[in-house]
Amino acid sequence: MTNHQIPPGRRTLLRGFTAVGLAALTGCAAADPAGAPAASPSAPPAAGPPAARPLKPSAYRLRPITGYGPQRAARTPLRPRHRPILDWDFGRGERAMVLTFDDGPDPRYTPDILRTLRKHDVRAMFFVCGEMAVDNKDLLREMADDGHIVGNHTWTHPLLTRMTRSGMRPEIERTCEVVEDAVGEPPAWFRAPYGAWNRAAFRLGAELGMEPLAWTVDTLDWNTPGTGTIVSRVLSGAAPGVVVLNHDAGGNRSQSVAALREYLPALLDDGYRLTVPPRRSV
Repeated sequence: MTNHQIPPGRRTLLRGFTAVGLAALTGCAAADPAGAPAASPSAPPAAGPPAARPLKPSAYRLRPITGYGPQRAARTPLRPRHRPILDWDFGRGERAMVLTFDDGPDPRYTPDILRTLRKHDVRAMFFVCGEMAVDNKDLLREMADDGHIVGNHTWTHPLLTRMTRSGMRPEIERTCEVVEDAVGEPPAWFRAPYGAWNRAAFRLGAELGMEPLAWTVDTLDWNTPGTGTIVSRVLSGAAPGVVVLNHDAGGNRSQSVAALREYLPALLDDGYRLTVPPRRSV
């Protein structure tokens, strides 16, 4: 999540977390409790800061992580990666791209985005925050029914590199449970808020059966730069395999909704296929 109407002072402070996110990718941020250094990949700048959500927090966060509801099937852990996936090689010289949307779902904007994707028969990825998703499971089901991928973006969009491993786990695991409750299966993809990763985040995601996905093209739409600017950033960054970062929540996302209506048909007319990556084999 990026900029849910936060106070200016906090917004200024959290913009500095872009550097923290990059530091986490280069091994300069937090390590896991065992003292291992953070992963050291290069990555695009982290997205903008978060803010207080327009919807009231759910009592779900007060429930224990386990011990209620039906027994869940054990997730198949993956081998942890040391850096997030930044783009995707679809092979065969295919002109394919991946559209992603973070921080939702938000009933003010997500339905419009889903309608536009449906109109053009396009699949996308939605990285949802648990505290937004828990009261909007109908939108998660709509995503899944339309063939979109629902990924995990933590519960409250914290800076993971400032957290202990034990603090991270409920942020990630509770969101897995909300997604599974809504769509019938746990998420297979995980995105760290701000693009700030470290060893513990990679390991926890892998333990829960999720691949880490970052992005190649950042629209910076969280900063409401104008519909035309968002469109320009997507079209100028278009290339086979790129992953585009958009937002469907976290503030006023009317520009993001309007931009999608413009750049999506333009990409299709230019011969791009907008799709989603397959899950990696264990």
